[in-house]
Amino acid sequence: MAKSQATFMKKQLEKNRAKKKEEKEHRKQERQQNSTGGKLEDMMAYVNENGELSSTPPDLKQSNKPFER
Repeated sequence: MAKSQATFMKKQLEKNRAKKKEEKEHRKQERQQNSTGGKLEDMMAYVNENGELSSTPPDLKQSNKPFER
């Protein structure tokens, strides 16, 4: 009887693993379909002269100070 119980548990564990793998693949496909693209320009953030984050690059010609690294 112990052998059949062990075999049953192995089958149940394998089913659970397969189900989790399938759900993971489904979530991955949903993320790929709903992604906005992720272009580098969209992800860039700039810091202005006041130290605040901005989505537009600073105008270096307008700045009084030279650009420092």
